[in-house]
Amino acid sequence: MNYLPLFIDTSGKKCLIVGGGKVASRKLIPILESNMTVNMISSDIADEILEIIKNKKNFTYEQRNFEEKDINNQFLIIAATNDKSINSLIAKLAKEKNILVNMAEDSIKGNVLIPSVVDRSPIKIAISSGAASPILTRLVKTKLETIIPYAFSKLADVMMEYRAKVKEKYSSIKERRNFWETFLDGPLSEMVLSGHIEKAKKILDKSLKEKNIPSNTGEVYLVGAGPGDPELLSFKALRLMQKADVVIYDRLVSEPIMNLIRQDAEKIYVGKQRADHAMPQENINQLLARLAIEGKKVLRLKGGDPFIFGRGGEEIESLINDDIPFQIVPGITAASGCASYAGIPLTHRDYSQACIFVTGHLRDGTVNLNWKMLAHEKQTLVFYMGMHGSKVICEELIKHGLKATTPAALIVKGTTADQEVIIGDLSNMPKIILENKIIPPTLLIIGDVVKLHNKLKWFEPMMMQGKKNIRF
Repeated sequence: MNYLPLFIDTSGKKCLIVGGGKVASRKLIPILESNMTVNMISSDIADEILEIIKNKKNFTYEQRNFEEKDINNQFLIIAATNDKSINSLIAKLAKEKNILVNMAEDSIKGNVLIPSVVDRSPIKIAISSGAASPILTRLVKTKLETIIPYAFSKLADVMMEYRAKVKEKYSSIKERRNFWETFLDGPLSEMVLSGHIEKAKKILDKSLKEKNIPSNTGEVYLVGAGPGDPELLSFKALRLMQKADVVIYDRLVSEPIMNLIRQDAEKIYVGKQRADHAMPQENINQLLARLAIEGKKVLRLKGGDPFIFGRGGEEIESLINDDIPFQIVPGITAASGCASYAGIPLTHRDYSQACIFVTGHLRDGTVNLNWKMLAHEKQTLVFYMGMHGSKVICEELIKHGLKATTPAALIVKGTTADQEVIIGDLSNMPKIILENKIIPPTLLIIGDVVKLHNKLKWFEPMMMQGKKNIRF
């Protein structure tokens, strides 16, 4: 590849763009962001360019045809017209005067490639395939975008701010390297990435004053794993899953998601299900604190979202009491994920103007709920852990005013390869559940939106061991 990747200070340098169509618009954004003085020459200009240049003081436009004299005194020229002969002429003239030129539709004929950029300013990653394949370049860019946090820019800003201070305190290159490696690998960098910049700076100031490199104290990541499909994980969740030393996980975390965890991480199962807790909640709270105090990065991985019937609040309260750093990463809750994969919208203008998430299993083991509030038409009810209490739920809703024919859906192992959708109504759902011996996890949805299932269903789970989806 006969190209040398360079990062050049282009502020104030002249750039000429010949052409005002879609091709030119793709080149325009990164050039404007580099603070070059941009002049565009074209007989017309696309609407999308007019949107891009709003309030841009470093852009001018001339509505006319290109002339040979236009290339004079330019630092960079972009040939982006619809006329190949004009583009070739621009490239020829530019090369004769040793001016950088990019041929938008035929990069090889120019002498400059405009790369795809992963921008975490001041960190920038430029990607090029040497004009071989823009699609391949885009694929690489997409992969990098998913693994590099957007807040890396804040991390770089903090390191730039403290660069001189650290150099003044530590004369040895080895000591400075040790300082920054400890910073980047520990909770201070995570404080910055999660927005606690001032708190991180105070600790840095103290460590520099005492000439004491901040130790890798432990921290806890409370992460929602979603309803089961690993592709529903957030970028942040995946990054922290790869960083953890210890993983404390629940029964509802699917095997494909567990396979994404760092292989050498210690895994501790604390799964809970109805009337069967592998570890009491109080013990889990104590375990999180103890492991973090030992200096470990602890991943608390919970199915769905940790703050929706996930006891995440209880666990965080315990960490706050012990002054342990933590982060919370929300996950797609079962109601949203399972309903979407079953083709059941939780709200709909014609069927439901409200949606209520309800626990079907209270702390005391009862299903003693505000039935009068729940039993209204034009709203969707989503019951978590509602399968075993379905008889009481359906009876009470009918008793308090809902029709016995109100549609109901039980989603079993939603979003996974074993997903099953059982359709019934308030009058027959308990009997259907009893006859089919359903095994949790399940989600019970009640309301007229269930009528849309047959029309909107799109997800086809893999058939495993001859099992078929149940339809009623």
